[in-house]
Amino acid sequence: MAIKANWNYPTSIRFGAGRIAELPDALRAAGITKPLLVTDAGLVNLPVTQKTVQLLKDAGFAVGVFADVKPNPISANVSAGVEVLRKGGHDGVIAFGGGSGLDVGKVIAFMAGQTRPMWDFEDIGDWWTRADPKGILPIIAVPTTAGTGSEVGRAGVITDETTHTKKVIFHPLMMPKIVIADPELTVGMPAFITVGTGFDALAHCLEAYCAPGYHPLADGIAVEGIRLVLENLPRVVANPGDIEARGHMMSAAAMGATAFQKGLGAIHALSHPVGALYDTHHGMTNAVFMPYVLVANRDAIEARIARLAAYCGMAPSFEAFLHAVTALRQKLNVPHTLRDLKVDTGRRDLIGDMAIVDPTAGGNPIELTKPRALDIFDRAMDGRI
Repeated sequence: MAIKANWNYPTSIRFGAGRIAELPDALRAAGITKPLLVTDAGLVNLPVTQKTVQLLKDAGFAVGVFADVKPNPISANVSAGVEVLRKGGHDGVIAFGGGSGLDVGKVIAFMAGQTRPMWDFEDIGDWWTRADPKGILPIIAVPTTAGTGSEVGRAGVITDETTHTKKVIFHPLMMPKIVIADPELTVGMPAFITVGTGFDALAHCLEAYCAPGYHPLADGIAVEGIRLVLENLPRVVANPGDIEARGHMMSAAAMGATAFQKGLGAIHALSHPVGALYDTHHGMTNAVFMPYVLVANRDAIEARIARLAAYCGMAPSFEAFLHAVTALRQKLNVPHTLRDLKVDTGRRDLIGDMAIVDPTAGGNPIELTKPRALDIFDRAMDGRI
């Protein structure tokens, strides 16, 4: 076989209800004695976070907390966190929460011992080799949502507030040493967040599966992740205390982020600029764009989607899968148009320019030209699938 490919898979994951109790042991295993727990402003005062901080204090850890993190985190959040980490003499990070807390926590640990500006490590070419690996602190990741899968990733998405552009900061050593994946931590999520993060996991799996390139490992993980979301997201919305279904959603989130090393696509390439410009929820924005992008890519993915539909127990056709996606959106009250997310057409041209240069655009199965990106945007504005 002449094909050549590079494959990487995630860190050690401690999965299961109640395993947050193992966080002190995980810190010791990673060699962390004075952790900084990084989370977001909306999560820091909730019982799930306060109980975790108390758990660490009871175990003898002098834990610090940093929570100046926006839902769409900006570089100022990272800079402030690095300053708190250095002043506190912390020797490791607990990245705790949803995508924002996880991403910022990882980037803070990465930047802890660097001397160059953060944007020098954007995921472009081999820019990651500019970093001093000795300056990167160990990370323990604790997801409290089931969406981004950032707990198994080697990157963080941060918005450059000067250009309103989402950028990816990457380094192999940003991979957490240990993940505590405890589905009980997701029980308190509001329904909007449960749905939005669930569709984010679905988008990761779906776009990874549709991305061109040879990666059968990622494809296999992606299709099972899709099945898990389709079957379990309605269950957790109907019954927030369904721990089994929440566990399956947490697995699907990690599976999506594992699979998308193969690539993402136009869902994310359009969602990123919309989120950066309008501060929309990332997962919910993905949910809005999903059917419009599926249809735009149909010529390149129809046979692949038919196989996916069959695996998920549907009629083996593109139409059956598209119907399943639109029906799930409707059932879970996902907005049908971008207008419902309070997006307007005032920055339409800029969104087109930003989408085609987004790092995820290259993974789309059909080249994402500006006219094609704008056509998808227009359809998502008007609700024309």
